[in-house]
Amino acid sequence: MAISERAKNVSPSPTLAITAKAKQMKAEGIDVISFGAGEPDFDTPENIKTAAIKSLQAGFTKYTPTSGIDELKDAIVRKFAGDNGLEYQKSQVVVSIGAKHSIYNAVLAVVNPGDEVLIPSPYWVTYPEQAKLAGGTAVYVQTDESTGFVAAADMIAKAVTPKTRLLILNSPSNPTGGVYSRKQLVQIADLAVSKSFYVLSDEIYEKIIYDGNEHVSIASLGPQIKKLTITVNGFSKSYSMTGWRLGYAAAEPDIAGAMSRIQDHSTSNPVSFAQKGAVEALTGPQDDMKRMVAEFDDRRKVIVERLNKIPGITCVMPRGAFYVFPNMSGLVGKSWNGGTITGSDSLAQYLLDEAKVAVVPGTGFGAPNYMRLSYATSMQAIQTGLDRIAEAVRKLK
Repeated sequence: MAISERAKNVSPSPTLAITAKAKQMKAEGIDVISFGAGEPDFDTPENIKTAAIKSLQAGFTKYTPTSGIDELKDAIVRKFAGDNGLEYQKSQVVVSIGAKHSIYNAVLAVVNPGDEVLIPSPYWVTYPEQAKLAGGTAVYVQTDESTGFVAAADMIAKAVTPKTRLLILNSPSNPTGGVYSRKQLVQIADLAVSKSFYVLSDEIYEKIIYDGNEHVSIASLGPQIKKLTITVNGFSKSYSMTGWRLGYAAAEPDIAGAMSRIQDHSTSNPVSFAQKGAVEALTGPQDDMKRMVAEFDDRRKVIVERLNKIPGITCVMPRGAFYVFPNMSGLVGKSWNGGTITGSDSLAQYLLDEAKVAVVPGTGFGAPNYMRLSYATSMQAIQTGLDRIAEAVRKLK
């Protein structure tokens, strides 16, 4: 007997793998600095934790409706209206076990076997794997520093075929920090409407944005594109609630209904008391989040400046999220006693072995000459880690 072809085709997450390896080395007493994890190093704000604790103490520990409690849906509806200019009914909102789960439900709800899913590259590692799980085919739209790591409408148009079913947009982006402008999104919306394909807008890093850049929800750009859009968001990044596992999506009633039915038979409801904490996250004070973003901004500037001083590495300034995505192609071909740098995989291994620094190779993001570093870690760790990287690079010949 063998496992299914579906399971065979799914690749493991390189971000989770490198984070796990770094944690294992730390557990063994090795002084490792990790730039791998995609989670804020700040604690969940106290008011959110208190709301969840109170609900636990009050006995709010039973099943809830599959797609979330009304109180949380009401808060999400108000959030969409106030922050994004989007009007949804509660029946159009589905709360899930993290934004990753929301995306999975959405992909299963709209993608049929043989459909094509357009994914701007570099991309979050999970997008193509979820397309595969739905029987779809990932079609990549290549971007780089020259495009600000965003895919313009004309670039996307070249990849559209009669099989195109879904476009996945992520703004601000993991891994690049790229942000789509309103003008760019208007043009993409026009393309989606004219070619009749869905758009999944992953907005999980919406609040983590810098330099006065504007976050725009593509669904807010008109009634036609709204009907074609599934808007995904969550609590993990903006509220430092990664372990709480709560995300949400809003879409047309038929799509939201399909997502809810899929969830009926996979996970059922999100954790009851976590939902009470999420209500507080959306409706309570936002000061902790703003302080967190301000700290990320300071770290962003330092890590980019330091990376650009290392010969062979170049790094553009990210406009959102909490990652840098430096180009390390200038190091390809250099060697050390144990081997040669052939791309980001070998460089990541070298940095882990030689410098005891964990970075995520760009291969899993569709960019083998790049690497991702999260600056969701302390300023001291950033400075020490960059010292180690610079020293390790100096040793290459």
